[in-house]
Amino acid sequence: MIHTIFSDKAASITDLKKNPMGTVEAAGGPVAILNRNQPVFYCVPAAEYEAMMELLEDMELNAIADARMGGPFVEVSLDEL
Repeated sequence: MIHTIFSDKAASITDLKKNPMGTVEAAGGPVAILNRNQPVFYCVPAAEYEAMMELLEDMELNAIADARMGGPFVEVSLDEL
């Protein structure tokens, strides 16, 4: 069976069990963890995971803003605020 791996680096689950931090550090970024030559999960450094979560949140906020673009508008002056 063919699998698409969304990482430049891959390691076995055995390698990860032996030395978790060493496996991540050696990859220098996201690493696909394989079990019997099939990807089972991705190990992503915390900083990269946080950046992905921020991008996802930005995408959600942009979708909300786009949905509201054609909505009703209320004229308000700064003095009223």
